[in-house]
Amino acid sequence: MDLIPILKTLTQVTGVSGFEHTVREEIRAIWSPLADECWTDTLGNLIAVKRGNGTEPRRKLMLASHMDEIGLMVTQVRQGFLTVTAVGGTDLRLLLGQQVLVHGRRDLPGIIGSRPPHLLKPGENEELVPWDKLVVDVGLPAKEVADLVRVGDHVSFRQELRELLGGRVAGKALDNRAAVACLAFCLQALQSRAHCWDVVAVATVQEEETMGGARTGAFRLQPDVSIAVDVTQAEGPGVSREEAMALDKGPAIGYGPNNHPGLHRALVESAKAIELRYQVEPMPRGGGTDAWAMEVVRAGVPTAVVCIPLRNMHMPVELVAVSDVERTGRLLAEFAGRLDDKFIEKYLAWDRDTEEECRE
Repeated sequence: MDLIPILKTLTQVTGVSGFEHTVREEIRAIWSPLADECWTDTLGNLIAVKRGNGTEPRRKLMLASHMDEIGLMVTQVRQGFLTVTAVGGTDLRLLLGQQVLVHGRRDLPGIIGSRPPHLLKPGENEELVPWDKLVVDVGLPAKEVADLVRVGDHVSFRQELRELLGGRVAGKALDNRAAVACLAFCLQALQSRAHCWDVVAVATVQEEETMGGARTGAFRLQPDVSIAVDVTQAEGPGVSREEAMALDKGPAIGYGPNNHPGLHRALVESAKAIELRYQVEPMPRGGGTDAWAMEVVRAGVPTAVVCIPLRNMHMPVELVAVSDVERTGRLLAEFAGRLDDKFIEKYLAWDRDTEEECRE
């Protein structure tokens, strides 16, 4: 599977948290041919089921990758200009000069501007431009802007996915469309491999704000095991190896309170079985992924986190190594293929020293 065209498709469409309908349909077109059924739940999650060949009722693996992206929301329409606020963890430092798309009564291309440096008061050019001094300009007369844009309309970034050297790509919304593409790779790999459990790929909504998609999705699906597939910080300027994972060294398998130790062990064994490069990511606290929500649904779901290293997180120039996206998909397919009737007893039972065994 060639992942670059898929990444281009997924990052060019919009899906600001809470407004994921456009990207959901693109994901449906990619996932549906690889699944036995594909449907949308009440909150807007896209759910693709690849049925296993085990005896019914089959156990269920939930692979969750959020489809929403960070963005902006209109807070005021004033004299033909728009003031905005953040949706998700949008970084104020990056906004000035960005190209955007305002999703009003029709989509309007615009730019984010402010007063030029020549007109600033002494000292103002040494500070960040505050939210109330930034404006989105769509280039239309004030009356037309007032007719087309309303308070509450969402605004997304306009940024093409660009292929860089060394097998890297950069663009917007790779957090977390890279993981959505990785699940497509996983589903494709399972076309030629028997697996006992049902594998349920879920493109979740609202991870950047509420994690509501993962919570309600897991509540409805009642998986036996869940894995949050997301991105994590990669090494870069000013980001040390102690703080981040390396690019092009394979997926980062989480280890810590938000990761069941038995699942960590099984994921590491899966990587070793196919001689796949991987990294172990220490997660001493609950992370900001869908795992945080899925783990505590109903009576609890054994959960793990697998991440793709990514530079420039929550910026319009996020960067990943395509090889890491592919490797993550291969790891998940191998893990899914190894699930059998003895998996729960072997890896998830708490009646022995599970934690020590997992670190052997």
